[in-house]
Amino acid sequence: MEKAAKKKIRPLQQQNRPGSETNMNPVPETAPLKYPKEGKLKNKIALITGGDSGIGKAVALLFAKEGADIIIAYLSETKDAKQTQKEVEAFSRTCTLIKGDLGKENHCKKVIQNSIKIHKKIDIIVNNAGLHWEAESIEKITTEQLLTTFQNNFFSYFWITKYAMPYLKKGASIINTSSVTAYRGSPKLIDYSATKGAIISFTRSLSANLIEKGIRVNAVAPGPVWTPLITSSFKPKKILSSEVTHL
Repeated sequence: MEKAAKKKIRPLQQQNRPGSETNMNPVPETAPLKYPKEGKLKNKIALITGGDSGIGKAVALLFAKEGADIIIAYLSETKDAKQTQKEVEAFSRTCTLIKGDLGKENHCKKVIQNSIKIHKKIDIIVNNAGLHWEAESIEKITTEQLLTTFQNNFFSYFWITKYAMPYLKKGASIINTSSVTAYRGSPKLIDYSATKGAIISFTRSLSANLIEKGIRVNAVAPGPVWTPLITSSFKPKKILSSEVTHL
């Protein structure tokens, strides 16, 4: 978000959910930093939810550069997913695309089953998919919205991890994407912030639970990032304002 904010021109823009990275102006910068690749993830298999664009795409490209084969689970943004697949393959790594709603338990189970069927193993899980809606007050948040937000932002992390557990070996890694809103809150993203707080507690508890198995569990808590989530969630004038930097 910060890099995009420095651009002199950023036209008013808004997209329908879930948004498309290729239609954003400016297009987000997701290419790995220029440095000699070290092969840190050589022959590892990394599953990344929401890996078609934004943070997930950046992670996919960086992991591919370091030698990992990539599995991307995404909702419906096939154009973005195929572009990411093309960029991953430019690093001479494979990229498997699995389309579907991660807010549904059965689909999460199928993501793991298909991943194992194709790759025989999973070494890294990056739980990253997420969504949010603005609401002026808690009274404006419907039960349907609350459940949808938790199903996508938190339950999917739980389900993906649960069904992957039989296949994770010692040395495997689970990385969960939380948010700064888990710590400082957000007045207009109450339900979203709650899911991100749940992810922090989930990460800490799961880490303690899996320590004896030698499986690492960590979380990251990014601030605002220029991704399709921004252009498909906020009104155009807010995107141009400093308000969006205080999610």
